[in-house]
Amino acid sequence: MSTFSGLNTAYRGLVAARQGLDVVGQNIANANTEGYTRQRVTTSSVAASNLAGMFSSGVRPGEGVSVDGIARLGSEYLDARVNGTASTAGYWLARAEAMMDLEGTLREPGENALSTQLDGFWAAWQGLSNQTGEPAAARVLLEESGALASRIASSYGEAVGQWSELRGKTASMVVEVNAAAARIADLNAAIRQTTAAGGSANELVDQRATLATTISSLTGATIRPHDDGTIDVTVGGNAIVSGDTAHGIRVVGSTRLEDATTSPVTLEWADRPGRTVSLDGGRIAGTLSLLAPASAGGGGALAELASSYNALAISLASTVNAVHQTGARPDGTTGHDFFKLTAGVPAARGLVVIPTNVGELSAATPGAGGLDGSIADAIAQLRLAPGSPNALWAQAVVRTGVTTKSDAQQAVNAELASQSAVGAQRSAASVDLDEENVNLMTFQTAYQGSARVMTAIDQMLDTLINRTGIVGR
Repeated sequence: MSTFSGLNTAYRGLVAARQGLDVVGQNIANANTEGYTRQRVTTSSVAASNLAGMFSSGVRPGEGVSVDGIARLGSEYLDARVNGTASTAGYWLARAEAMMDLEGTLREPGENALSTQLDGFWAAWQGLSNQTGEPAAARVLLEESGALASRIASSYGEAVGQWSELRGKTASMVVEVNAAAARIADLNAAIRQTTAAGGSANELVDQRATLATTISSLTGATIRPHDDGTIDVTVGGNAIVSGDTAHGIRVVGSTRLEDATTSPVTLEWADRPGRTVSLDGGRIAGTLSLLAPASAGGGGALAELASSYNALAISLASTVNAVHQTGARPDGTTGHDFFKLTAGVPAARGLVVIPTNVGELSAATPGAGGLDGSIADAIAQLRLAPGSPNALWAQAVVRTGVTTKSDAQQAVNAELASQSAVGAQRSAASVDLDEENVNLMTFQTAYQGSARVMTAIDQMLDTLINRTGIVGR
């Protein structure tokens, strides 16, 4: 056995230990870096040469250690689980947040609630029936009626405003998806090139994994890895990233709630106009479900509530006007409406109180005299009739409340699943400083040992070369 081979073995040990120390240092430096996955140097033993020769001395030990690479200690299974749960959590969280905001605009129950103002409106009619012809009672009725019409209009405006805000958020999220997809395509190219050259692309893979999770949480995308180190990102079965190529998406459709029925808000591929993007989950899918047009109670929650305000305005105007027209004013005339209703925008600005004073109120039965309040009483009793404005509004409130509660519970469950998946991923991939300290001492000791071997062999060679043949001199 050549003594010089021992030097090479010791040198290989030094190199391996030094590489291990470098990797440990990288892990410790990134212990608090979001998305970083811990790394380990991978090594294998170098077998002894089997060449036999004149100076062969039989069985020989191996020739040291070989540094094969730097492994990224991530798990594709755990990463896929994180992406899947992020998709579901993103969908329900988007819905829950928007529904809680929407429910907040109802202010039910409370002194500022629409149901409270409806009660005040009917009570004012009841007060007028008891004090027919009194200016004070008429003034209370007209003020309550005007406040109710304004409340319906402002509530409708809040629903429209939230719809527009959510439409804008959807467009912003699509911009984020496109930027992430373009960056993943660039990283795919860099990772493939680095891997082919024999380098380590672990940090690039970490960056790409974080971006992939972002896209999954927004669109429900799935990830498909390839042997060359690249990944494909697919949305609804179609690639938004394929190798080093990214395909953009965009939001199309109405920018106003009123036009959502004729032009629903959807996603389409930017390079394939007219081809709809199908989402399997994610925040964008959640917002699109809320932006959907009204459909007999089964459409988007925002449009359904706006439709309920319109239905309330129509019901209020039609039922009150139907009874008011049968009553007589103090001057004996009949057939007068109480509310004016503009078709097409009943809740927004179409509900207007026509009378301006007690002389324009039809509170009496024709021929019963100016102090009769039977028609006012009949209008007050409308709140108890089947299908009354109160009943319509109660149905809308219950429907919104039930949806909000259901979405909130789904969001909690999905978030728990997502946290569990992230916890499992971090348990496997995060840096453990205690473990790294142990590894640090291990590689430090190995380095010192290899250096000591090299020193011993150096001393042996010095004796062999410089001292052989001088014994006894």
